[in-house]
Amino acid sequence: MYVRFPLLIFLLFYSFSWGQTALEYRLQVGDTFTIKQIAEQHILQEFDGYTHELENNIDGVLEFTVMSVADDGYELDMSFLDFGMQITSSVQGVLMQVRASEPNEEDAQSMIFHSILNVPVRIELLKSGHVTAVRGGDALIEKMTIASGLTDSIAKQALKSSLQSEFGSEALSNSFEQMTYIYPEKDSTSHNSWKNEYSGKLSAKNEWTLEKASDSINYIKGKAIVLMNISDSGTSMQLSGEQETQVTADVETGFILDMSVEGKASGSAMTEYSGDLKIPTTISSKTTYEQLRD
Repeated sequence: MYVRFPLLIFLLFYSFSWGQTALEYRLQVGDTFTIKQIAEQHILQEFDGYTHELENNIDGVLEFTVMSVADDGYELDMSFLDFGMQITSSVQGVLMQVRASEPNEEDAQSMIFHSILNVPVRIELLKSGHVTAVRGGDALIEKMTIASGLTDSIAKQALKSSLQSEFGSEALSNSFEQMTYIYPEKDSTSHNSWKNEYSGKLSAKNEWTLEKASDSINYIKGKAIVLMNISDSGTSMQLSGEQETQVTADVETGFILDMSVEGKASGSAMTEYSGDLKIPTTISSKTTYEQLRD
């Protein structure tokens, strides 16, 4: 009995501590977070001895500012402070290379991406990190279309449709959730493990575990089953796979300090040139987020 008594006290204290420290965002108006994002994506397609590889490298600096606080969540403004993209094909070489902060007035692509800098979009975020709405994506696309210099209405509409899949409000919402939706909903019954899911071009069913906690940092691990359903620019892909996430988050605010997301998915792709031919495709990716602090 003497041996078990301290253990009982520990368990009671442990349970009480969890009851007092909810895993959620705790933000205040005026809080600002600057996040550096680096995404590396490798696409491999093989068919009848033919191999095609694509390397997509994207990086950016995003600034989030808390604009208002409600009982169940927050409104934040997000702006791109910088954005870079390079797409390289094993067959065609460099297909795109832009740096938003280094505009080239002779290059329409450069001016398109330069136009996104310092243009805020409004995010509605629950305390779990679930994004319920993004406003301003359509205005951002309009600004990018104007910056392209296109005057032909058909060409402008084609550009808008292409940009919608990456910078429209729905696309931005899905993109943000990969970074923010890391906490349980209010009705979660477990304090050290929970599930959630998000959808979009990348849908993920996540299982999260709080691996360790200190006075200042929560260490969280996630595993997910992912589905990718992409259809744009004459290409469609249907892939499935797995994804693993490692997070360190600030206990006081709930905002990430560092985050790493690694995944691999396989399936098939079809293009406007391949007809009904399905091309075996594998995508391997790694995305990191780092909060930049003074």
